[in-house]
Amino acid sequence: MTKSELIERVAERIDVPKNRAEAIVNAVFDSMKEALLADERIELRGFGSFSIRNYQARTGRNPRTGDTVEVPPKKSVHFKVGKELKDRVDTIN
Repeated sequence: MTKSELIERVAERIDVPKNRAEAIVNAVFDSMKEALLADERIELRGFGSFSIRNYQARTGRNPRTGDTVEVPPKKSVHFKVGKELKDRVDTIN
């Protein structure tokens, strides 16, 4: 599902014009971005949680040349699926 498809579904589900649904979806995503940038955890019960994971610097290897490479420390967004969603997806087949 793309963002525009999500906006269409929100507009249909709550019976509002698409531009209003777009504002709602953008407000939700902007709030989530701001929370993650502030290093806050986001928990959506029944869906999952988003958090920032810190990775330390390490020595890696260039697979093409075999040379060792220093990989700098970094942060990444981590998503952990909620139990309810996990169970529903598991029962699809």
